[in-house]
Amino acid sequence: MQVFKFGGASVKSAENIKNVVSIVEKYRNSELLVVVSAIGKTTDKLAKITTNYVKQEGDYFGLLEQLKQEHFQILDELFESRTHPVYDDIANTFVEVEWILEEEPQDEFDYLFDQIVSIGELLSTKIVAAYGKHVGVPIQWIDARDYILTDNTYQEGKVDWEKTEEKIRRDLPFILDEQVIVTQGFIGSTSENFTTTLGREGSDYSAAIFAASLNAENITIWKDVPGVLNADPKWFERTELIPELSYTDAIELTYYGATVIHPKTIKPLQNKKITLNVRSFLNPEAPGTQIKTTNQTLPVPSFIFKVNQVFINIQPRDFSFIVEDNLSHIFDLFHKHRIKINMMHNSAISFSVSVDDTGENVMNLLQQLEKRYKVSKEQGLELITIRYYKQETIDRVLVNKEIIRELKDSYTCQILVKKKDE
Repeated sequence: MQVFKFGGASVKSAENIKNVVSIVEKYRNSELLVVVSAIGKTTDKLAKITTNYVKQEGDYFGLLEQLKQEHFQILDELFESRTHPVYDDIANTFVEVEWILEEEPQDEFDYLFDQIVSIGELLSTKIVAAYGKHVGVPIQWIDARDYILTDNTYQEGKVDWEKTEEKIRRDLPFILDEQVIVTQGFIGSTSENFTTTLGREGSDYSAAIFAASLNAENITIWKDVPGVLNADPKWFERTELIPELSYTDAIELTYYGATVIHPKTIKPLQNKKITLNVRSFLNPEAPGTQIKTTNQTLPVPSFIFKVNQVFINIQPRDFSFIVEDNLSHIFDLFHKHRIKINMMHNSAISFSVSVDDTGENVMNLLQQLEKRYKVSKEQGLELITIRYYKQETIDRVLVNKEIIRELKDSYTCQILVKKKDE
């Protein structure tokens, strides 16, 4: 039994959806569960609709209609006639959001976000499943919210593993005996049947949940890159494919911000010793990268670049030191404002961090910190993390850069930098 996961780029057009179904078709005679993300940039567009709706600004109905037409355009390229039942199914899914937007916003933002943004995966999977059936692939569409059960932490639902595994193991093996299952990534539901999401890029995590619950032999994440590379091609000209990677190194890379795999994905697979493959949907015959139990260390240094960083330095206002009580309070504030720390360093009299510049919530955090501490910040920085570094690899990334802070251990070097003035 195996699990496939296809991201937004793999289903962003009718042509890409045909390609996904052709890949699935090759494995139709094996037990296969397929997890699909929202089409293209749908999640971002739905997030904007949600924000505008809550703030009661902008033409959020117009944005929703535009998104609806984009999905209908894909349908028109996949099906010969608008009489196919999937058209009504997709239209009705959009109606669920229209009903929300017609009322004045009453609920918390996080709750509304999950109810609106979650339709992206429902739309994409209904289209993929309908087209697969249309070309003769035995597919059963299921609603992931019936199986992935979470608490009420909207936008970051925490999975109830015991109940989730029980429901998945009870129902899905019987379906997999006869059909390919197509379901959604990113979404779950509470005990009250309210929709939750698992955090951005959570579709990888969804695939891992299904794989671990079903004791899958392997899971394959299909990307638009050949596999796991030693750097993001957007930031680095010369990249190398890593053919084999240990769970430990994969966890470290995702912890420091590598985006090819979601950070929460790997641990459930490691616990069950399930091999994770990262392969290219553009070249499905290529072997890609295998992540598994191995003593193999990374064959080349790996680089992770995070731009738009804010360096925050925190000091006590009195003559005391940074002690456990201060750190507990500081971490609590970061958690409440949902700000992930990318690099941190503390001394007797200061605590400094690098975080993503996410705008308003960072400013709100700074305001809270300033009530108790002396706080300074520097924006527009870049954080470079090198796993298995050497001095020449460090020198390679520091051309025309000024170091703000540098941290090293035996395997990893983190350097916070800004561009030197021309």
